[in-house]
Amino acid sequence: MRSLFLQAPSFDGYDGGAGARYQMKREVKSFWYPTWLAQPAALVEGSRLIDAPAHDLSWDDIAHEVDDKDLVVLHTSTPSFGQDIRTAALIKERNPKALIGLIGAKVAVESEKSLAASTAVDFVCRNEFDFTIKDIADGMPLAEVAGISWRNAAGEIVHNPDRAVLTDMDQLPWVTPIYKRDLDIRKYFGGYLLHPYISFYTGRGCKSRCTFCLWPQTVGGHNYRVRSIENVVEEVKYTMKTWPEVKEIFFDDDTLTDNAPRVEALARELGKLGVTWSCNAKANVPRKTLEVMKAGGLRLLLVGYESGNQQILINIKKGLRTEVARQFTKDCHELGIVIHGTFILGLPGETAETIEETINYAKEIDPHTIQVSLAAPYPGTFLYKQATENGWFDNSNDLLTDGGNQIAQLSYPHLPASVIFDKVEDFYKRFYFRPSKIGSIVWEMVRDWDMMKRRLREGVEFFDFLRRRKEAV
Repeated sequence: MRSLFLQAPSFDGYDGGAGARYQMKREVKSFWYPTWLAQPAALVEGSRLIDAPAHDLSWDDIAHEVDDKDLVVLHTSTPSFGQDIRTAALIKERNPKALIGLIGAKVAVESEKSLAASTAVDFVCRNEFDFTIKDIADGMPLAEVAGISWRNAAGEIVHNPDRAVLTDMDQLPWVTPIYKRDLDIRKYFGGYLLHPYISFYTGRGCKSRCTFCLWPQTVGGHNYRVRSIENVVEEVKYTMKTWPEVKEIFFDDDTLTDNAPRVEALARELGKLGVTWSCNAKANVPRKTLEVMKAGGLRLLLVGYESGNQQILINIKKGLRTEVARQFTKDCHELGIVIHGTFILGLPGETAETIEETINYAKEIDPHTIQVSLAAPYPGTFLYKQATENGWFDNSNDLLTDGGNQIAQLSYPHLPASVIFDKVEDFYKRFYFRPSKIGSIVWEMVRDWDMMKRRLREGVEFFDFLRRRKEAV
């Protein structure tokens, strides 16, 4: 089938790509690569991938692309679902013969509800969907495709048997040739990553059981399945040859450091290439492993600290002790490994006192940059189940405002959502508006003209972010 893979147009500056862990507008504009769309696109010969939000494309800009397509696959998420099914309806109206499918965590866990929301959607994929989409694109009848829910000729919703989880990850083709063919890599950037950057996965799944984390509980699973090191290294070589201007490769595995022997072996091979790279990590990586990673070209770790309160970490099944995280962070500082730390306010057990504890904890361990998010109970997560059973939702189940900004969804008798929402701004100000932190950022800017321009732009975006949050209240 002539196939289009689409991240549909959405809010201005909305990072909802099939790779973003939190689909929303961020404090500084950033976009993750649509890796979860690029993967099946790489399996379908002659396909096309359009990432509309990152490329600032409206429906009018892309409407003509659907005219000759037999299959259109859209990635969707809980925050973007309403907009995505409106796009599906526009596609069906323009090209009634097109088969339209949805992929993503939202439809993986709410397949019946998602299909019932729009007759324009013909099928949704449950769990991993790469080879599911390939089967459909190859012309297999929907009734025979494992891992989908679909609408038959009578309008009835049918749930096919599940698809077996992929174990040999080397069966998947590389996503980088799809990036090269269809994306402008200059459109993808993050506040803590060098620009331009490239990101892709070396494996799927995460053995951790964090109650709020979306992908392992919906699509990826808790068994960390990995590509061979040889396969990863060859894709890195392709990336370096294809984009000599790329300054950094980010390995987007949920926790690349879960398998210490493998990440050490990978680091040694990357060191031979002289590539600069970064990855997600849990704050418990042994110093020996950090030393090997640093020697192999590691620049930055994206670390989910979440909270500075030990009981909250226990409540969310983080599997981490604050004293271990403190030692890990100290080791990173001593080794010259940059940390972007992420924190979440409003998790179960949160109080005004624990928020204060987390802010002071962040200042104490002092990652280079931070991201402060509000607890987001996505459908399919244990946190969503808790919030539903305990009546923690504040007024509605909306995750975002109409403009794409994150809402404080969870409210507790002792800690209302409005207070949690306001504390995000307080957290940012108290972390960044310290003489030591201002000094380090200014010094970073003075040494690098490109960084000077970038930080000034991000500063404008950050203060605009604070303004928009006030308007959203």
